[in-house]
Amino acid sequence: MATTNDIKNGSVLRLDGQLWAVLEFQHVKPGKGGAFVRTKIRNITSGKLVDKTFNAGMKIEMAIVDKSDMQYLYQDGEDYVFMDLTTYDQITIPAATVGDAKNFLLENGTATVATNDGTVLYIELPASITTVITYTEPGLQGDRSSAGTKSATIETGYEIQVPLFLEQGTKVKVDTRDGSYLGRVND
Repeated sequence: MATTNDIKNGSVLRLDGQLWAVLEFQHVKPGKGGAFVRTKIRNITSGKLVDKTFNAGMKIEMAIVDKSDMQYLYQDGEDYVFMDLTTYDQITIPAATVGDAKNFLLENGTATVATNDGTVLYIELPASITTVITYTEPGLQGDRSSAGTKSATIETGYEIQVPLFLEQGTKVKVDTRDGSYLGRVND
């Protein structure tokens, strides 16, 4: 058993038989009364966000999470097929578990897959990916980077906002956390 002192961002807690991922935590020591730990946690199966407070030093159960780098191979119906880079075993992950990460999954790209007792909990992508704009309206003469943005579709089919001067076929860097344009990539 662990205590609230062991809570860190990214750790997984087992509360009432369910797994919860810690998104944020803060140790608070008020002037009066006992110290406590304020957390923001997400239910791994349902995705529900909850603010929960624990008394300092309270015993909690930490779940053991195995993380391994895997290569995304292809989509099979609603499921996504990944290959473990060390054992070459292939696993199929349902779309509900992949979640919004599907917007940035490039074939043969790598992702970190977190498992607990053989069950896939979630997928972590790199902070950014390099992709190609597959469709966007053509830019007009005089368009500048500070003049505004337009919609562009990337290889995965996801739509992002890019500066007006970018054209179809341009390689760009995209933030996988919020889908924001980070810059143009030169070969």
